[in-house]
Amino acid sequence: MSVALRCAGSRAAGLKSVARPTRPAGHTAPAFRAPVITSQPTARGLARHWCCHSSKPADTVYSGPVAPSPSRVTLRTLRRMHARGDPFTMVTAYDYPSAVHVELSGIEMLLVGDSAAMVVHGHDTTLPITLEEMLTHCRAVSRGARRPFIVADLPFGSFEEGPTAAVRAAVRMLKEGGADAVKIEGGAPARVETIRAVVGAGIAVIGHVGLTPQSVSLLGGFRPAGLHADDAARVVAEAKALEEAGCVMVVVECVPELVGAAITQQLSIPTIGIGAGVHTSGQVLVYHDLLGMMQHPHHAKVTPKFCKQYAAVGEVIQGALSAFQAEVSQRTFPGPRHSPYALGAGQEERLGQALRGAGLDAAAAAAEELIARQGLATAQNGA
Repeated sequence: MSVALRCAGSRAAGLKSVARPTRPAGHTAPAFRAPVITSQPTARGLARHWCCHSSKPADTVYSGPVAPSPSRVTLRTLRRMHARGDPFTMVTAYDYPSAVHVELSGIEMLLVGDSAAMVVHGHDTTLPITLEEMLTHCRAVSRGARRPFIVADLPFGSFEEGPTAAVRAAVRMLKEGGADAVKIEGGAPARVETIRAVVGAGIAVIGHVGLTPQSVSLLGGFRPAGLHADDAARVVAEAKALEEAGCVMVVVECVPELVGAAITQQLSIPTIGIGAGVHTSGQVLVYHDLLGMMQHPHHAKVTPKFCKQYAAVGEVIQGALSAFQAEVSQRTFPGPRHSPYALGAGQEERLGQALRGAGLDAAAAAAEELIARQGLATAQNGA
């Protein structure tokens, strides 16, 4: 039966319709004609109808009551929290599993950061990651996190050419990546104009002042900002310029606590601190850093001083991997508990015969030997 006929049959059965078959001259088989709808469709009938036309499995389209989708965190949510003085949290995520963990934690904001270049791809800086790679990370994250407000970093090289390039990259992050906003580093005049253009395109932008990792070439390394009065004033002025350009928030990284407090007081929009003290509107940390994911010396070298490690997940992972390797080496895994599949009754003897009949004598001998050992073990256990 064709798909079309199956669908038609489902519709006819579920919509309480009356089919009026006719017998054309010269034919004995009834011809099926489109059903005439004589009553309102039932819920199950509609479900069957849509099952025929949906790309999703039937149990997804019609599976009874389901848990409601979590309420999305939006800019309005965050602005209300800011108005009440409630601090909010942001954590980076780069793939589906980490996004699910952030989703379940109740954290309000999720950053698909270009820090993926370092903690995921193993680079020494954030510079090498590309827009295409960031889009891949962003798509995976947006599939795993439905509730948090998702922010995506525009990577180095995707917006430096000017406003047109920046708008193009930002549009892709929202359309293809599923982000709610983009983050752009820097507060120099040219960068402010670029941000103004992106905001003018209808895209929410989060600014970033203080230590800007994408400027590592100019800075000569990852160095804190605002350690001197003049430089601190510059950072505050840049943050204010970003607010005036239309940024909805500003990340403040690696500055003295006093500078973080001054910026937060000066701006009417929220600030998100990372190594900027406790007085900012919210805090952000890198997923791998706060979980203690990485044990490799390379990662220890780039883990910032301001990061608090809330767990030692890397030690747990390392222990589990080492235990797996040891059990395989000792042939204790998989044991009976993790070898759940067996031939049906009477099939073991037939397997040996089938293998020998196909000329697979070595396989037959191995199977017969294992069957004999298993039978002996069962008898001994019974005794």
